[in-house]
Amino acid sequence: MKVLVSGASVGGPVLAYWLGRNGHDVTVVERAPAPRRGGQAVDIRGVALTVAARMGILEEVRALRTTMRGMSMVDSAGNELMRDEEATISGGRFDSPDVEIMRDDLNAILVRVSGGARYLYGDSIATLDEVGEVTFESGRQGRYDYVIGADGLHSNVRRLAFGPESRFLHHLGTYVSIFTAGNFLGLDHWQTWFNEGEAGGALFSDRDAGEMRVNLGFRSGVIDYDHRDIDQQKRLVQEHCSAVYEAPRLLEAMWKSDDFYFDAMAQVRMERWTKGRVALVGDAGYCASPMSGQGTSLAMVGAYVLAEELDRDPAAAFERYEERMRPFVAANQALAHENPGQGASPESVERAANSITLD
Repeated sequence: MKVLVSGASVGGPVLAYWLGRNGHDVTVVERAPAPRRGGQAVDIRGVALTVAARMGILEEVRALRTTMRGMSMVDSAGNELMRDEEATISGGRFDSPDVEIMRDDLNAILVRVSGGARYLYGDSIATLDEVGEVTFESGRQGRYDYVIGADGLHSNVRRLAFGPESRFLHHLGTYVSIFTAGNFLGLDHWQTWFNEGEAGGALFSDRDAGEMRVNLGFRSGVIDYDHRDIDQQKRLVQEHCSAVYEAPRLLEAMWKSDDFYFDAMAQVRMERWTKGRVALVGDAGYCASPMSGQGTSLAMVGAYVLAEELDRDPAAAFERYEERMRPFVAANQALAHENPGQGASPESVERAANSITLD
């Protein structure tokens, strides 16, 4: 089969690996001009660990896992309010089999092992039709047996095949940004969390002692903004986060950062993820939001299941994909609502992360 995958973050490369391994011709198109730098710490849990093991990358992923010593919560003046040296909010307990890894480290592994696929950076799908004819923004054209959208919350493939995102996005009341800054606080394998009114954030430093990843976020109703206008997004963060811990230095670093990311905490809910020759994987079809802690695992498992079903019986693949993934997605999306602002219980996360069986 000739398959076009849109998106080269997590779900796209995992899908490309499995389809390529099974002998199919795979092209991955990515709007960014190169693999994206930066990003938050992401988690591989439950059945997603089985996917990583079957790809032969689990030991490498574990070798690059974050090695946090703990976390603290501070007030706006930097006074420590609590400390935990057995777990972190982002990664859970240190004695868990789950793996927390920086997003760009995981992406580098996934792109490398899916090297049999053809990667087209700096391009995107402009048009697609029901028979698999695709025109790219660069002007190139192609015909594919299947087109898979693994292109995130603001999926271009979803918009082209299913309609405007306003039909599918459900805002969860929070916006979040992440960027890299110099480690001017001297954090050593440590997370520092803070909250001030409707705004807050977290600072992480792990393997590179000279830098830290910064999360700044705020609660708000729906904001009308351009998700490709970085300066506008930075102004929103500055407007809402000017009173948080270390705000002057953090906001100064934000304006200098070249790996800034900003988006709403939102879920994607759709009656179907497949239509004609098109299917959606990961956040494009069923984003659970960072509040669930399961976005990466959902993308990895979804890509594995879809590839397995396409290889087994293309005619029945989409129905089987929907049937197998629906309960798993529902269980993991529910995590974001169990205890808003605090996170779901470890027991709930473990149940959801293992609520699908892989053949």
